[in-house]
Amino acid sequence: MADNQNFDLLGGHMTPFSAEAEQSILGSVLIEPNSMDKLSGNIKPEHFYITQHQAIYNVLSDMYMLGKTIDHVTVLNELKARGIYDDAGGKAYITQLIQMVPSAANLDAYIDIVKDKYYSRSLMQTAQRIVADIEDGVDNSGQLIERAEQSIYDIRKGREASGLVHIRDVLRNETIYRIDRLNDEETRGDYVGIPCGINALDDMITGLNKSDLIILGARPGMGKTSFALNIARHVALKEKKTVCFFSLEMTRDQLAQRLLSAEACIASEKLRTGKIEGNEWSNLVQATEILSKAEIYVDQTTRITVNEMKAKLRRMPKVDLVIIDYLGLMASTKKTDNQVQIIGDITQNLKNMAKELNVPIICAAQLNRGGEGPDKKSRRPSLSSLRDSGSIEQDADIVLFLYREHYYDTEKDDPEQHADEHQAVCIVAKNRHGRTGDIPLYWDGQYTRFTSVATGAVANDAR
Repeated sequence: MADNQNFDLLGGHMTPFSAEAEQSILGSVLIEPNSMDKLSGNIKPEHFYITQHQAIYNVLSDMYMLGKTIDHVTVLNELKARGIYDDAGGKAYITQLIQMVPSAANLDAYIDIVKDKYYSRSLMQTAQRIVADIEDGVDNSGQLIERAEQSIYDIRKGREASGLVHIRDVLRNETIYRIDRLNDEETRGDYVGIPCGINALDDMITGLNKSDLIILGARPGMGKTSFALNIARHVALKEKKTVCFFSLEMTRDQLAQRLLSAEACIASEKLRTGKIEGNEWSNLVQATEILSKAEIYVDQTTRITVNEMKAKLRRMPKVDLVIIDYLGLMASTKKTDNQVQIIGDITQNLKNMAKELNVPIICAAQLNRGGEGPDKKSRRPSLSSLRDSGSIEQDADIVLFLYREHYYDTEKDDPEQHADEHQAVCIVAKNRHGRTGDIPLYWDGQYTRFTSVATGAVANDAR
C-alpha cells in the first residue's frame, strides 16, 4: 500500500498520511460492521487526515454507538440527513470504499498505518511550534524543554491536545468504551481502581483511581510513611503494578528496611541494630528475594519540584502509582514567601500531574497541632487540621487521615487509661467518588505495618 504525501501549506513540508489506509478502514466497516468493535476507542476522527474521511467515520461511529444498522443504504441516508452527502462524496464514493476492500482481515494493519501517520503529523506540528517559540523569544530554554517534553509525552501516550470536545465524542470515544471494557473480565483490570490492600478502604474509595490526587494526613510519628509503604508493597507484590516512591525525608535504605520488616515479620529495631536471631535470617533472605521482584522505584531527591518529578516519571516505561512523602518538603517554582500560595501551587501541579500521567498520586502531609485539646474528640483530625488546608482540600480528590489514640498516651500518668496500642483508624474525610467515614485498622508497631481489622481482630494482611 503506497503512502500519499501532501504539501503543508503553512510549513512547506511534506505531510505524512495514507489515503489508501484511511479508505480501507472505512471500507472494512461498510462490509463488516462488527469491525467497529475494534475501532471504537482505538481510532478517532482526528486520526484521519482527509476531512471527508473524518466526516464519514463520525457517521459510522454515531450509528455504532446508537445501535443502528450499518450498510450501504443506511449510511447514505444518514449522510443525507446530516446534510453532508455531497461533502462525503455521495453514493459513488461510498460504493468505491466498499469495492476497494475485499475483507476486513487486514484491519489491524490499516489501523497501524493511519495512527502512525497521525503521530508523525503531530510530531511535525510540535517541532514547528518549538521553532516558532524560539524564533519569537517566548520563555526561556528550561520552559521550552518542559513544554517540548510534555508535548512529546502526550503524543507517545496517544493523548490529544487539550481543547473543547463535543459531548458526543466523549461518550463515543471514552465513556461507552470504558464501560464496555469494565464489563469485560479480560480488560476490567485496566479500568478499575487499584486495590490498596485494605478491603474496607477499597470499598469506600473504589480503589486507587487513575488521575486521583490522594492526600494522606497525620501527625509526625502517627504512621504516614508506614501506611504509604504498606500500600506500595501491596500494589507492587499482589497487584503486580509499578510504584514510584519519592522519599523526601527518609533515605532509600531506611525505606528498604521498613519494607523488609513488614515482609519478613522481623522487628524494625533488629534490622537497624543487626541483631538477627535464628530462623530470622532465612525469613530475611526470603523477604529480600520477594521484594527484589517488586516493581518499586525509590527517589530520595530533597526539595524536588513537581516538574522535576514529572520529568523523571515520563522517562519510566510504565507507572501505575506515585507516592510522595511528604508535601511539606517539596519545592515550588513560585516566587513568593507566602506558604499558603506555595502549597497551593504544589497541590495544583500535583493534581495536574495526576491527570497528565493518568495515575493515582498519594501525597503524605503533616497536620497542624492547633486545635488539639485534652480529649479524644478534639484530637481527632479534620480537614481544617491540614496545614494551609484551603488549597489542599480543594485540589485533592480524596483526603485520608491516620489516627491512633495510643499516640497520645505518653501524656497520661495512669497506665490503665491507655488506649489499645494496636488500635488505629483511617478517616476518609473527603471522597469525590462517594461516601466518607472511618476505617478501623490494626497497627503492628514492631513491624511498622497497618492491616485490616474485623471486630477487633486482624482480618486481612495488607500484604
